[in-house]
Amino acid sequence: MEQFIPEGSSVQTIRELIRGATPGEVFCCRDPALFETTKVALVAEKVADITVQLIDEGDYIVRQVSSRRRADQKKSEQLNDRQLAVVRALEKVLQHCRKEGVQLIGFSDELVAQPAHLDPAEGISPFALDLDTSDVYRGADSLKKGV
Repeated sequence: MEQFIPEGSSVQTIRELIRGATPGEVFCCRDPALFETTKVALVAEKVADITVQLIDEGDYIVRQVSSRRRADQKKSEQLNDRQLAVVRALEKVLQHCRKEGVQLIGFSDELVAQPAHLDPAEGISPFALDLDTSDVYRGADSLKKGV
């Protein structure tokens, strides 16, 4: 079902509309500021499967947002946008490690950090730090079946 949000609607009115919405409902508006307010209200109410559309004078959808639960999102073999952002952030952290002279060394299921000027072939420094990888890092050895 589609319904227009009246221009000049208060945040409270918009939130009440969203709370009373049924899954699949679409809210439309023509004012960009009202669209932004409705997006904020949608997030605040945490109601899933609701769509908000900004409509132009020719009745074309200019912008659209939809709410959904993270668990309802399709699982893909590709990284999603948020995951890609995390990977980019990790790459920046690794660049900082290099810049600051920190080397990371992987051992089966753990990573250790030590100064880059030390040669890992001569052994790991007793002052090397074990990194808490929060079970995100896995060495290739652990990927073998039965290990």
